[in-house]
Amino acid sequence: MIAHDIIIRPIITEKSMMGIAEKKYTFEVAKTATKIDIANAVEEAFKVKVAKVNTVSVRGKLKRQGRTQGYTKSWKKAVVTLTEDSKSIEFFEGMM
Repeated sequence: MIAHDIIIRPIITEKSMMGIAEKKYTFEVAKTATKIDIANAVEEAFKVKVAKVNTVSVRGKLKRQGRTQGYTKSWKKAVVTLTEDSKSIEFFEGMM
């Protein structure tokens, strides 16, 4: 897989934005991607150095509308920490 197949989208929340000060960036990634795949994809896509990757598999939530109910899709979240000497990701800097 190429980098854009692994990294689906950035996660933009209050909690994820507070991590930018510590060089922690949050992404939705492919469910089959490993930590090594995620680190290589972020390094290739944003030209930065990755120190570590933490992943979380997020379960889908139960949603109801009237009598019918179903689940939202489950997905995988990755928190990528960059090294101290690495530059920051410009995409997130524009959000601040």
